[in-house]
Amino acid sequence: MSRAETMELAVAERGDLADYLATLTRGQWEEPTLCAGWRVRDVVAHVISYDDLSWPGVLKRAVRAGFRPGAINEGLVAESRSRSTGELLDRLRANLRPTGPITVNGGMIPLVDATIHHQDIRRPLGQPREIPPERLRVVLDLAMKAPPVGAKKRAAGLRLVATDLDWSRGDGPEVRGPAEALLMTLAGRSAAFTELDGEGRSVLAGRL
Repeated sequence: MSRAETMELAVAERGDLADYLATLTRGQWEEPTLCAGWRVRDVVAHVISYDDLSWPGVLKRAVRAGFRPGAINEGLVAESRSRSTGELLDRLRANLRPTGPITVNGGMIPLVDATIHHQDIRRPLGQPREIPPERLRVVLDLAMKAPPVGAKKRAAGLRLVATDLDWSRGDGPEVRGPAEALLMTLAGRSAAFTELDGEGRSVLAGRL
């Protein structure tokens, strides 16, 4: 898939996320997510936090955070804490097409990021969705190439098989389950792990 095609999927995913967020109550925006310490509003702030930054802007914040990725993200989210939920949603809608340093690899990073974080919000709220199959298949492949996700390391030596999608990867003891649960588990979300089974399950459990 070309960078242009991946970018269009990222735009579609951000659009779906924005449409969903528009249905949430004020209280739901303050609910916790699968990202430890982050509420729904914090995750949304994170998704769009790099769009308006220049490379010098990223470097400035990286220096301030001691070049620790988690600390950089926390700092960027903190910069948006004064924004209302309406402002965050408006900003997401204004940035459906990602811009800035996050697009260094085309749509890869924003697509993977938005898809995983969309689920980080939905799962704790008990509002599942069916991710478009073709989009989910692409995200599963790209997640393996995105170092911040950690999927490649968690999946090493295992065969992953989606039971509801034509997707599999790797060799070794098998771990199988719904494609979305595989994605979220590979991204380190233990909440999705209970939906998986197979002889390689215990190995994956030790990597979460």
